[in-house]
Amino acid sequence: MTGQPRRGKHAASQPAGTSGAGRPGAPGSARHKTNEDASSPADETSPTEGAAAAAAGPAKAAAADPAASQLKSQLAERTADIQRLQAEYANYRKRVDRDRATVREHAVAAALIELLPVLDAISQAREHGELSGGFKSVADSLQAATGKLGLVSYGQRGDAFDPKIHEALTHSYSPEVTEDTCVEIFQPGYRVGERILRPARVAVAEPATGPDGSSNAAEWPSGEETN
Repeated sequence: MTGQPRRGKHAASQPAGTSGAGRPGAPGSARHKTNEDASSPADETSPTEGAAAAAAGPAKAAAADPAASQLKSQLAERTADIQRLQAEYANYRKRVDRDRATVREHAVAAALIELLPVLDAISQAREHGELSGGFKSVADSLQAATGKLGLVSYGQRGDAFDPKIHEALTHSYSPEVTEDTCVEIFQPGYRVGERILRPARVAVAEPATGPDGSSNAAEWPSGEETN
């Protein structure tokens, strides 16, 4: 038909819209290559971005330091609280044990004090040879039981007089002693540990002369008149 352009023999084998795209010098090929070249630098990290990333690490660590310090402070406080509670509990246990021992000592002492007259009677019977038979067995058992509870008797003739543990019922002077001495024991003393349940009741003799040789005995005026 007249008015339409005539195509050559090879024009039908070429797809529409691809005219000149396959040729090396075609404009479409140049654009594709330019886009690839432009996109490749974007995948690489620039020196500025690397420096920023390196600086971000210490900044994050600095931001985490206050939280870590707060946790350490709380841990130290809780540890101190636990140690204080442990010390208070240990002191409480010691105080309870000490109070329990004190209560026991008072109870034992109160019971033993009531038995002292019985023990005195047993001692007197033993001295006079009246302790025999079944009564002797009972007396021995009683004295053994009180001994297990810690009861100890004391007071012997010739002991130095100590007002803390002796009670002087009589007083005299004697040239045979060089210090205040218990010359007679009226009743033995009893104690439990360091606690005195009853002082020993004794007769005390003082030296007849003082350190300078003078007499310690009281001198009464010879010419004193009496009514």
